[in-house]
Amino acid sequence: MPTRPTLHAIEPDICFIDNVKKLNDSYRTTKTQSLDWRKNQLLALKRMLEDNQEALLEALKADLGKCETEAMVAEQGFLLSDIDHTLKHLDKWVKPRKVSTPMVAWPGKSFQQPESLGTVLIIGAWNYPLQLLLAPYIAALAAGNCAVLKPSELSAQTSALVAKLIPQYMDVSCVEVIEGGKEEATALLACKWDHIFYTGGEAVGKIVMSAAARYLTPVTLELGGKSPCFVDKNTNLKVTARRIVWGKWMNAGQTCVAPDYIIVEKGFEQPLIDAIRKELKKQYGKSALASPDYGNIINKRHLSRLRSYLDNVNVVYGGEFDEERPAMVPTLVLEPGLDSAIMQEEIFGPILPIVTVPSLDDGIAFVNDGAKPLALYAFSDSDEVLDRIISATSSGSVCTNDTMLFMTNPELPFGGVGNSGMGSYHGRAGFDTFSHLKTVMKRSFALDVPFRYAPFSKFKLSLLKKFL
Repeated sequence: MPTRPTLHAIEPDICFIDNVKKLNDSYRTTKTQSLDWRKNQLLALKRMLEDNQEALLEALKADLGKCETEAMVAEQGFLLSDIDHTLKHLDKWVKPRKVSTPMVAWPGKSFQQPESLGTVLIIGAWNYPLQLLLAPYIAALAAGNCAVLKPSELSAQTSALVAKLIPQYMDVSCVEVIEGGKEEATALLACKWDHIFYTGGEAVGKIVMSAAARYLTPVTLELGGKSPCFVDKNTNLKVTARRIVWGKWMNAGQTCVAPDYIIVEKGFEQPLIDAIRKELKKQYGKSALASPDYGNIINKRHLSRLRSYLDNVNVVYGGEFDEERPAMVPTLVLEPGLDSAIMQEEIFGPILPIVTVPSLDDGIAFVNDGAKPLALYAFSDSDEVLDRIISATSSGSVCTNDTMLFMTNPELPFGGVGNSGMGSYHGRAGFDTFSHLKTVMKRSFALDVPFRYAPFSKFKLSLLKKFL
């Protein structure tokens, strides 16, 4: 994701130590360890989303111009599905995870016991202001933690509404929403946490990690990067174009796992451009700015950033914008300079560069020369081509012959690698992120083996080896 305003590097003027202490005190009562409490809180969060669906959709519309269908699929519906999945599997997730015990430790048993971490900080992002704040919270809640939620100040309407609703539905002794900008975020990072979960850009991610190092606090960083999209000449072009358009221009391209640029073999770029143009008109009409299904850019500053990417590049489709709204139409750029800003920075908007390469291996080498992306996409009718791309590249996730759809599977952990992030969540992976898997060995007094405690001799050592 693009960077947010840099957080203060000095001690903040405001302080949230008392807020954190209140949550820590509540956690020490052990109320969050109750499975019934966790389930009731998850159901309360579900009621909050259902009871206030219309207000939440209106807030998302005000912040990002999200149409109702998109907001339901990617925000509201995503969270409701996440809660249902968690409630369905939570009884199993909290159970001890048995492992084998070596003969030398018999009689005994060994297992890992999931235990909650304590009080955690969750910093959300503006592009999916509901999902990216509450999905980590669902995982933290399921694992039995108290939490402070810090929504993005850029999505102000959604932030304010969540801050209003959470106290009405949730146990306020175990969760608090703190709104604000960089000063509040800096003050929160100055506190001691049991875990910090941050979604956003790499630059602020480094600040979060640096602040966490002060107390050796573990972190989960969900960042972003330039997610490539390979299009092989042997592909179903119509379906490929439809799925690329859906994945790239949802939320006006402001999605961390949206295709950031296309890699295509030289000579196949024009048929691909023609297919994408046709599909864009089919999905958004002659002008996307007039479509009720097309979203806004978060603010004028980000629109200005996106406009600067179009300087001195070959725009083959789109490029128009509405500064007051603010919004930019879906835009295709052919063969941008590889050292240009559009190819060096995560675009995070409705611009899609198309890069031609002589061969598949050249495309793979190009991707591997850059930072590891959060997601990678590949379209081809050939399993050999797809397997080659999967095995020869590194990324947080891979999806073949579609875009972003892997996000709908709660059994697939979601997270980055390298500069695109660390740690993962969704489903059981989220529960594990906010848990400590405590190692336990339980032994009995029966059948004690006396030679273990006697001075070693060659004979006793050879006997012991039989048990190891």
